[in-house]
Amino acid sequence: MAEFRHIVLVGLSGSGKSTVGRLLAERLGRRFVDTDDVIVARAGKPIPRVFEEQGEVAFRKVEAEAVDEVLNGEPAVIATGGGAPVDPANRAKLWTGNRAVWLDAPVDVLVRRVGEAGSGRPLLSGDAAGTLARLRAKRESIYGTAHFHLDTTSLGPDEAVEAILTAIETQP
Repeated sequence: MAEFRHIVLVGLSGSGKSTVGRLLAERLGRRFVDTDDVIVARAGKPIPRVFEEQGEVAFRKVEAEAVDEVLNGEPAVIATGGGAPVDPANRAKLWTGNRAVWLDAPVDVLVRRVGEAGSGRPLLSGDAAGTLARLRAKRESIYGTAHFHLDTTSLGPDEAVEAILTAIETQP
């Protein structure tokens, strides 16, 4: 297996980062860290409240701090918020010395997974389908720079874990 510190899962809401990440970490005997959980702990409030009370700019600052924190921890499987790799500094840190995996699915599949209302995801509230389509158009080229791209449309979580393990084991 190639040398790397962390496995970083990126993608839009509903792509499977948290579900697949937990299973992958268990399989590898690593800890699982969701940067959204770190943000909630740092802010002392749920992410929708951070957005509502402080705005997206303040949220992105806390998100960058959360990325730094998890990358400085023991080797892990890390699920990032969908926007974390959009910031070039975050992306450079997440990609360097780690294996970044873009979990992907078409917008209609993502909407089925998160629900049309966006299930507590502040950027998706209201029109999840329209917002996911806009975010996909904006972020696709960024996610596409990840080391691996995995379409999770027809994969169950265990199958996605197997596909990630195969990709990591067979590619440098």
